[in-house]
Amino acid sequence: MIPLPHHKLARHLAERFDRYFDTQVRSRFFKGLDFAGPEGDPGWFGPGSAVWYVHSHTPILSFGLACAAYLEGLDPSIYWMGVDHSRITARDADGRPTGEFDPEGAAVRFGHSLSFFIGTAYGSTETAERLARTVRAMHHTVKGTRPDGLAYDADDPDWLRWNYATVVWGLATAHERYHPRPLRGKALDRYYGEFVRVGHALGGTDLPATKAETLECLKAYLPRLAVAPGKAARTGPNLRDTPTTLLTGPFMDWAIRDTLPDWAARMVMHRPPNPVELRARRAALWLALNGAHALTGPLKEFRQAQARVAAGVTSAPSAPAYEPGTDPIRSRQEAEALA
Repeated sequence: MIPLPHHKLARHLAERFDRYFDTQVRSRFFKGLDFAGPEGDPGWFGPGSAVWYVHSHTPILSFGLACAAYLEGLDPSIYWMGVDHSRITARDADGRPTGEFDPEGAAVRFGHSLSFFIGTAYGSTETAERLARTVRAMHHTVKGTRPDGLAYDADDPDWLRWNYATVVWGLATAHERYHPRPLRGKALDRYYGEFVRVGHALGGTDLPATKAETLECLKAYLPRLAVAPGKAARTGPNLRDTPTTLLTGPFMDWAIRDTLPDWAARMVMHRPPNPVELRARRAALWLALNGAHALTGPLKEFRQAQARVAAGVTSAPSAPAYEPGTDPIRSRQEAEALA
């Protein structure tokens, strides 16, 4: 076989990735989302925003979502919400949770999460509103009781604040550490401040708006956090024999725990290696994430969003229209039908 020239090889790989993304992700989780129109619509953030900049790097965004999910799971209620309601937990023929991890269910959840954080970042205003309505509808159905008798409710303001803080921390920290030209200092705080809009769209209140406020918010939850059985079974040494995929396996587990705040790292007994090995590991992940982005480029959806506002915007970015308590009551089946 005659090797392809470098630029042709890069284009070939980019086209193969786009075909894969189209069949495995876009066709399943981006249905009905509009990035190309209406012309001039800035969406919730608009061109030049920190959110557009951070979320346009899809590999780092994906890694940041995995970091956020790990940190979020230190709340035992999250574990039991997953056992009772999430596709991530495998179930037997009668629908009862087995306690085992379901890779396909995790892939579905990741696909929906990716479409949400891409669509709300630089999709049209209606796309962002639609995605937020869908997630709120799902949250409204997630209510129950843990085995220790403590009730959980995905609409609880305290839970929404914790959930929001873990997400913005995971995304911002992955960006700050691995983006080739990361936002820092006040520029990164601009991202934290802008992203609050997404938290408000899901019903969150009293949300942190800077890196310092987010760290303070996260640590304030420490008395109620713990390492639940599912977390312990799927982290650190217990992953030695786990097959490695894009966002799983021992190395990725280490990389995710490497982004935790110090107090959270101690909870899961995470200890950094010696400085030389630490730098080498981070450099390897930096090369992998940025190499993937260099080969594939920004997603087609981001290019469509750029074209949508190329001639200018017709208005300032709009704030989410949601008023807490105004959503209709929907069953779980009805909520899932919105996706």
